[in-house]
Amino acid sequence: MKENPVSSLPGIPFLLAVIAVAVVSVWLVATGIGPDPDNLGVASGASILGGLLLGALSFLSLIGLYKVEPNQAAVLSLFGRYVGTVKTDGLRWNNPFFSKKKISLRVRNFESGKLKVNELDGSPIEIAAVIVWQVQDSAEAVYNVDDYESFVHIQSESALRAMATSYPYDQHEEGQLSLRSHAAEISLHLLNELQERLADAGVQMLDARISHLAYAPEIAQAMLQRQQANAIIAARTRIVAGAVGMVEMALAELQKNGVVQLDEERKAAMVSNLLVVLCGERSTQPIVNAGTLY
Repeated sequence: MKENPVSSLPGIPFLLAVIAVAVVSVWLVATGIGPDPDNLGVASGASILGGLLLGALSFLSLIGLYKVEPNQAAVLSLFGRYVGTVKTDGLRWNNPFFSKKKISLRVRNFESGKLKVNELDGSPIEIAAVIVWQVQDSAEAVYNVDDYESFVHIQSESALRAMATSYPYDQHEEGQLSLRSHAAEISLHLLNELQERLADAGVQMLDARISHLAYAPEIAQAMLQRQQANAIIAARTRIVAGAVGMVEMALAELQKNGVVQLDEERKAAMVSNLLVVLCGERSTQPIVNAGTLY
């Protein structure tokens, strides 16, 4: 069911008209029950009856008045049949027999609870997300689902679980998407997943971002040690690669400038010493050789 805009009458002019009719009805009733010197009982009865009818009509008309606030919609129905939606703010008037349900069109947000799920590699993690949404189609929000707010919360958690099981926590291969290293791509995937699930509820998703991501407590310490080991290996790999490049450059410059002629054995010794100096965690202590090499 799609939203159908419907017109409404301005409420303030209509309210003034109803007040005027109510005043007339009171005057007619007062005139009818007053002294009747000419003994015109029929005319007095007609005046009272007319006043009562006008009073009932004015009271019934007041039921048709309702207020619509900015960024709010009033969904109108007649005996269970959807009539239309009014989005014009202010005091409005429609058929008093219409049922009116107010729907907020404002932007809303909430943070899901911390969910415990298994990521792609099977490791348990804790994940939560901040969801920003608003009602786009008031008719779908009212008639397509029982409670659209509860529907949004439940489907958001379901989509977050499905997304978390599709990616690993950490990146293990070059170019692989992971929950921790590709926040923008993961958020876009979650946003599309939510929009697909909530399209029939008349809800538009504006933003979805992970607000909490961590390993589950029972494996957090082990995973921290693995991350530290990976960081140490990556750092050592870079240090060794840089040291090898510096050694190659040093040998090439010495040979190019003819500073010293080194045989293979001396080159091996020099390479060993340079690698120790460049790759060592602590500063090296130089040893001055006052004699020969051998």
